[in-house]
Amino acid sequence: MLAVEAAVAGAAAHLGLVDPVAAAAVVTACDPKAFAAAALADGMLHHATPVIALVERLRSLVPDDAEPAVHYGLTSQDVVDTAAMLVTRAALEPILDRAWAVTDLLAALATRYRDAPQAGRTLLQQAAPTTFGAACAARLVAVTEATVALVEQRDARLAVQLGGPVATLATAGTAGPALVADVARRLGLAVPVLPWHTGRGRIGSLASALGVLAAELAAVAQDVVLLSSSEIGEVAVARAGGSSAMAHKRNPAPAVLAVASAHRTPGLVATLLAGMPQELQRAAGRWQAEVPTLVELLRLTGATAGHVRDALDGLVVDQARMRAAASALAAATGGDPSDPDVGGAAALVDRALAFHRSLRPPGRPRSGTTSSPDADHGDHR
Repeated sequence: MLAVEAAVAGAAAHLGLVDPVAAAAVVTACDPKAFAAAALADGMLHHATPVIALVERLRSLVPDDAEPAVHYGLTSQDVVDTAAMLVTRAALEPILDRAWAVTDLLAALATRYRDAPQAGRTLLQQAAPTTFGAACAARLVAVTEATVALVEQRDARLAVQLGGPVATLATAGTAGPALVADVARRLGLAVPVLPWHTGRGRIGSLASALGVLAAELAAVAQDVVLLSSSEIGEVAVARAGGSSAMAHKRNPAPAVLAVASAHRTPGLVATLLAGMPQELQRAAGRWQAEVPTLVELLRLTGATAGHVRDALDGLVVDQARMRAAASALAAATGGDPSDPDVGGAAALVDRALAFHRSLRPPGRPRSGTTSSPDADHGDHR
């Protein structure tokens, strides 16, 4: 919020709307160390917005003749909405880093096990032979697509909100559009066509993109949970969890945490979508519900991505057990148990890998993994 106040003061001074000395005093005063979170929380309870308490404190920190440059042309919603875009942009960086790390691990698994037979399962029943590489390739494409969709949200849909009391930019007069553009430039946000005070499509599309990514990641984690079950035992996480009562258990803890995190996201997405019909020039209740919901959705999507990355990092694949199940399935369905027919599985892997390479940003950090997926092992180690 202070970054928004400082950017608006600087832009207003640049356009000759406020005194440059006064604006400089405002920028200097926008130091988070000078603001108490408890006071902003109390202000939120009293005014249904934290901005009033923030602006009161900001005015107390500048000379009297600098007060006209404080909160210039703004209303509380401008500050909160633009601050939410800044928080989102910051949160998306680790989320996207983790998501790309997941795609890298899936690509490595798809490559390593491109031709490794596995029993394909539909409705949790053995269906027809495939390869573990093809299964990883399918998840690779899905997570890549969802990650790219979130990148598009970051690059094109995170916009400054600046309209004043009823979104007419009346305070700035004819300089209003220039003020919006300058503030957007200073904050690194997009310039909207008009203020989006009660047009919440940006929030809705962002929420949807986060929800889809969390769901695609959860599907990967769910596969790990199922394939590591005692009865199947085809994979095992490198760092398994234990049990307080059963010492023999090796639980796929990171995959379980990923499923648990993602399980909470659909309700948050629904809350944000349900809040889109906002009244007239400012909503009473629905808008105020957005920020804490969005913050929690960002946290959970990031957590899901991190846990899936941890589940895949060093994944132990029991290729012998996979082949045994595929061979038994082939024999039961009239195929050749020594060479289960996996159809065009290898070609699917190749297409998925090419797709991933075409979209994966070059030079983006591939940190967060300590090793590539494990080599072949005949049994769990």
